[in-house]
Amino acid sequence: MSDIQLHIQHLRETIEQHNHNYYVLSQPTISDYEFDMLLKELQDLENQNPEFFDPLSPTQRVGNDINKQFTQVKHIYPMLSLGNTYNEGEVNDFYQRVAKNLNEPFELVCELKYDGTSVSLIYEKGVLVRAVTRGDGVQGDDITENVKTIRSIPLRLQGSNFPEKFELRGEILMPWNVFEQLNKEREQQGEQLFANPRNAASGTIKLQNSAEVARRKLDSYLYYFLGKELPTDGHFENLQYLKKWGFKISDAIEKCKTIEQVFDFLKKWNEERKNLPVATDGVVIKVNSIKQQNILGFTAKSPRWAIAYKFQAEKACTRLNSISYQVGRTGAITPVANLDPVQLSGTIVKRASLHNADIIESLDLHIGDMVFVEKGGEIIPKITAVDKTARILIGDKVAFIKKCPECGAELVRYEGEAAHYCPNETHCPPQQKGKIEHFVSRKAMNIEGLGSETISLLYDNNLLKNIADIYDLKVPDLAQLERLGVKSALNIKHSCEESRNVPFERLLFALGIRFVGETTAKKIAFAFQNIDKIIEAKEDDLLKVDEVGIRIAKSVVNYFQQEENLQIIERLRFYGLQMSLSEEKLAERTDKLAGISIVISGTFSKHSREEYKELIERNGGKNVGSVSAKTNFILAGENMGPAKLEKAQKLGVKIINEDDFLQMIS
Repeated sequence: MSDIQLHIQHLRETIEQHNHNYYVLSQPTISDYEFDMLLKELQDLENQNPEFFDPLSPTQRVGNDINKQFTQVKHIYPMLSLGNTYNEGEVNDFYQRVAKNLNEPFELVCELKYDGTSVSLIYEKGVLVRAVTRGDGVQGDDITENVKTIRSIPLRLQGSNFPEKFELRGEILMPWNVFEQLNKEREQQGEQLFANPRNAASGTIKLQNSAEVARRKLDSYLYYFLGKELPTDGHFENLQYLKKWGFKISDAIEKCKTIEQVFDFLKKWNEERKNLPVATDGVVIKVNSIKQQNILGFTAKSPRWAIAYKFQAEKACTRLNSISYQVGRTGAITPVANLDPVQLSGTIVKRASLHNADIIESLDLHIGDMVFVEKGGEIIPKITAVDKTARILIGDKVAFIKKCPECGAELVRYEGEAAHYCPNETHCPPQQKGKIEHFVSRKAMNIEGLGSETISLLYDNNLLKNIADIYDLKVPDLAQLERLGVKSALNIKHSCEESRNVPFERLLFALGIRFVGETTAKKIAFAFQNIDKIIEAKEDDLLKVDEVGIRIAKSVVNYFQQEENLQIIERLRFYGLQMSLSEEKLAERTDKLAGISIVISGTFSKHSREEYKELIERNGGKNVGSVSAKTNFILAGENMGPAKLEKAQKLGVKIINEDDFLQMIS
């Protein structure tokens, strides 16, 4: 082995040890900077010496942006769900059933039930070879490349004497601090927020871009060891072996011999869980002996040797001090309750969502009320009730505001909607800032360097009042502002120049027309082909576009009837932005699938699912997610979903393969 190869190997082992110290043991021994320098040195050496490439190298944890469709894999052992219970009486019933069926001494293991997304990991000869989602319990999606980016999951085991092949079950999680930062970023970009860390983790692990998965810093806890050659008969003892081999196993696990010890564990962690860095929603109670587990067996849906005790949603009582009102990018007004600080789910809560005027009215809120606040893993806690018996010295009844708190415009409430809106789209500061943030976001014009704080700074200094002003920004003006400087100013201007090449359909989305999302913008762009035809379009013209309803049609017409918006469009045209579909995209368009609704199912060899969706749209067809009587045919690959196959056969929907489809559009 050469000196350079030895050095690369040494760096890999050193970095993996530091990974383990940081992500599994939570005991880092070097600074983040020192770690980054080691990783950079390894990356440089691997780039210079590609013959020493190793797919298990720590440099491969950053993921890549190759779009791969997941394939479905059948589980070696079915992934069953657990029976749930919500009170100690039902836990005691479970204990008595186990005692009766075993008729011999037994131990129980109590461990926290983490609130994430389930995963199955397969190891062979000490190396991670496959990671699969729970799916339907029988088969799931192969997410190996995404799981490799999770640094608390070892790619290669430490130590020795592990089984030749085994399976682990665990939970993939998004820590609270990562979740809050991710939602903050999504809010700034005008994207829909994740409801809770569980949804965020589930959505992240199914992304097609493993580089984005790596950026979101998922974590994991492993809790179940399966295989033919396990070290011991004890579940608890086997988990200790997993720790030795480098796996992240929770310390919140305890062996119990009596039901009283179980109840003590439940009581303890109902309080202690509030201080954990990740979301939990209960405790799993298992029979420790694997031999006894096999004796007890399974029902059709769940094991008889385990049960999940679910915690009640956490509540607290605190004082309502005031109501503030926030104005969003679309002008929607969100009321927020300001509270005396109270601890919930490991965080200090000072605010709670009230959603809209109807919620406030139904609660009969008064300033000074003692209110019950609940946080069941949601983005922001909510007020669920008022302690009316505590009303002694209270203030006025809360009445929803009638004017915008930012610009003073009279609020409006559209028919069929719960929210109130500020109609002053062009001059209300939060709406304008929000529109600019949306315009520069990654899925729109992708202009880097203009985050929410910078946009606010430019807006407050009268350098930026609408989206067209972005292209008038000058380097000297930017460079003199606090927190910027010449380098940042040059980067912003360069990114603005690059954005002139962003295709027309993304520009249409970037305009921020109410109700027009990314997909709808694309459909409208391809239907009308240029901005002038969209400006001239009537409601009836827009209603002919796939998935455009009356609400979207009215919104588009209204947007282009406003003189200020038309002036912005003309300025953007002058600055050289794309105002029509490229000739290349127009040349690719056909009507071969016009009026045809197509469901895609399974995995393919010649194109990815996303590429097939693009081909369907390009040829005038319509992608639909579920099979119905209106479905014209199903484009089916390998491992077609059994539910879709059954429904297609029942409805007589034609099924074609990718060769037939490609012939159809050739």
